[in-house]
Amino acid sequence: MEKTKTENMTNAVEEIMNADSTSDAVRYEDAPIEERIIRAVQEMGFEVMTPIQQQAIPALLDGRDVLGQAQTGTGKTAAFGIPMIQRIDPDIEGVQCIILCPTRELAIQAAEELRKFAKFMHGIKILPIYGGQDITKQIRSLKGNVSIIVGTPGRVMDHMRRHTLRLENIKAIVLDEADEMLNMGFREDIETILKEIPENHQTALFSATMPKPILDITHTYQKDAVHVKVAAKEVTIPLVKQYYYEVQRQNKAEVTARLLDYYNPKRSLIFCNTKKMVDDLTEELKGRGYFAEGLHGDMSQFQRDKVMNGFRNGTVEILIATDVAARGIDVDDVEAVFNYDVPQDIEYYVHRIGRTGRAGRTGRSFTLVVGREIYKIREIENVCHTKIKARTIPSAADITAVKAQKILSKVMEIRNEKDLTKMTKIITDKMNDDDVTAIELAAAFLKMHMGEELEDIPVEVYKPRRARHFEDEKGRKGGRGRRDGKDDRRRGDSDREERRYKGNKSEKDAHHDRGGKSVKEERRKKERIGRDGNAKNEKGRVDFGVERRLREKREKQKSKKKD
Repeated sequence: MEKTKTENMTNAVEEIMNADSTSDAVRYEDAPIEERIIRAVQEMGFEVMTPIQQQAIPALLDGRDVLGQAQTGTGKTAAFGIPMIQRIDPDIEGVQCIILCPTRELAIQAAEELRKFAKFMHGIKILPIYGGQDITKQIRSLKGNVSIIVGTPGRVMDHMRRHTLRLENIKAIVLDEADEMLNMGFREDIETILKEIPENHQTALFSATMPKPILDITHTYQKDAVHVKVAAKEVTIPLVKQYYYEVQRQNKAEVTARLLDYYNPKRSLIFCNTKKMVDDLTEELKGRGYFAEGLHGDMSQFQRDKVMNGFRNGTVEILIATDVAARGIDVDDVEAVFNYDVPQDIEYYVHRIGRTGRAGRTGRSFTLVVGREIYKIREIENVCHTKIKARTIPSAADITAVKAQKILSKVMEIRNEKDLTKMTKIITDKMNDDDVTAIELAAAFLKMHMGEELEDIPVEVYKPRRARHFEDEKGRKGGRGRRDGKDDRRRGDSDREERRYKGNKSEKDAHHDRGGKSVKEERRKKERIGRDGNAKNEKGRVDFGVERRLREKREKQKSKKKD
């Protein structure tokens, strides 16, 4: 009898776990996963499963309760998210799955990941719900046939009490970071939710640790749960200086180029999450004149060998690759690693930056962060017990200075090592013939080798209706609508409220705001001063003689004092 796909995968998992090898990991297409989900996963750049996914996905797809023990950053979201999405029936109206997270940030992050997995699963809507967000908006969204909600326990409870969250069609519930939720005091809420949902449902619980309260919940609310466990690995970061840059998505290629110019590493590795991104970035950097080549799974062995040989011998200075394609790379003198895309798995991050800083050398890693990806940086810091420092993108002036210094250094080498007698005569003749200075000629030569001048990357200016954080020129954080500079989103400080505040200022307040001068005095002064700085007479016409007469009067007063 032919083995099922699930059985094949189970055997493969056992072999992998016994061998403890990542090189023979199970691919997504070898698992009993819907083809549309596999397509979405591959588009995200993932090719092989993490250990927790290998064990949890088949059990959850079979409808079993699962107790999963794994650290943050091991691919847990996909481990429970893929089966939950696949088991949703789009023909059934109402919420079919609840995923509980300890914080709003994790809820938002998990919801975003699930939406990516469900990209081609039409009819499946995923909604994050959490405290601090307008509940009326959430209520309206819940009326739009939501299939999966990802929320914090408190806000889920709010909707249950308001009867805005219907539970009759719930077929699965997931507790993500269960130990954290208990530590934050959500046990009572969690148990209330578990009691209220229909009896015939699937329960999945994921936790980094298994304290007694977790086991109590498991014994009470789970039936014959499959215990999947991934041993916590001691994740260590090599001797690498780690930095991150917050960027706009459309500026990632430009920022990468600037970092390459600014730090000028001799050999660099750039990691992307997808094959398409590898191809796009390779084309972009080659078009800018960099010695760059791409490496991914769709290339032939001949192409891969050619690229790798070039990278080893130095003809290729920049290698752009996916995580899977880069597994066989063993080059010691990589000076910098760039995370063009933030890796989904923390282990991938460690593997990536471990490509530099080898053999006792100090390496650098640079990660480009877009929007809410900053939370992934915080996860990496927590799990790896490391610090990833925020950096400002090098300005156009910074890049110009670095390029000029590089050229001038080469010029000084030639000056010190070569005979310049003939060249000196040519320059002297040119100075005499065209009446130019040596400085002007040197500046022109420098300009010629510098290329086109860069412009600073524009900073997107947000003008939202509600208060947002901003930074002033000194890097201090503040918010609109509050004099103390603190962001107060709960008060909903809007532009309208700010205008109302300004309009309600007393005459006395306005007087003090202008250093003791009244509003009328200020207005009169403005009326007297013309656009060109000349004074105006009482009829509003510019009087060019007023300033002269005032100046003469002041000079006479000074002379009297001297006398």
